[in-house]
This record gives sequence, C-alpha cells and structure tokens, in this order.
Amino acid sequence: MNSFSPMSQGGPPGEVVSFHRTELSVILSLYGRMVAAGEWRDYGISNLRDISVFSVFRRTAEHPLYRIEKCPKLRNRQGQYAVIGMEGQVLKRGHDLKTVLRVLERKLIRAVE
Repeated sequence: MNSFSPMSQGGPPGEVVSFHRTELSVILSLYGRMVAAGEWRDYGISNLRDISVFSVFRRTAEHPLYRIEKCPKLRNRQGQYAVIGMEGQVLKRGHDLKTVLRVLERKLIRAVE
C-alpha cells in the first residue's frame, strides 16, 4: 500500500511537472512566429519535479534568451506561469499563459516606416 496521498502537495514520488498539450500549443505558436521573424532559433524543454521549463535560444550553444516556466506550487499565489529573462529577472508572472506570453509578443511588433 502506498503511503502518499494523491492530494499531497508534492505529489507521488517520481512525478514530474510538465506542460499540458494545450499549453505547449500556445507556446509553440509563439515560438513559430518568433522563428519566422528571425528572433529565435532553438528551444529546450526540462521537466523537473517542481517545475517545467521551456527555454528559448538564439543559437543552440548559448544561454537561453528566455525561460517560460510552469510551477504549480505558485498556482494560488502569484500564478504558476512566468517568463524569465536571460539575466534571471522575472519579466511577467501570472495565472493565464497567454497573458504572460504577451510580454514576448511585443518583440514581434515593429515600427513600419
């Protein structure tokens, strides 16, 4: 018999946090537009015990430009989604992924002369 409760805060041992298919669809839609604009070139996904991270790179061998993080433990506080900049600064945090990602969509808006 298992000693853990399905409702326990940490979840079952060995369970990792990951993005759901609908969340990945939203992220990959933005990623595709940024690749088409020539801003981004590569990405990586890390599914860890407490957090899932979608990292965006300009080139494969460098540090990520941005990290899109999902941390369910923060769901009832600031929100489980966050966009983190290259230097580690939190650019946006919230409960709705589309709203949080808007901070990155501003990069697509360019002045037309």
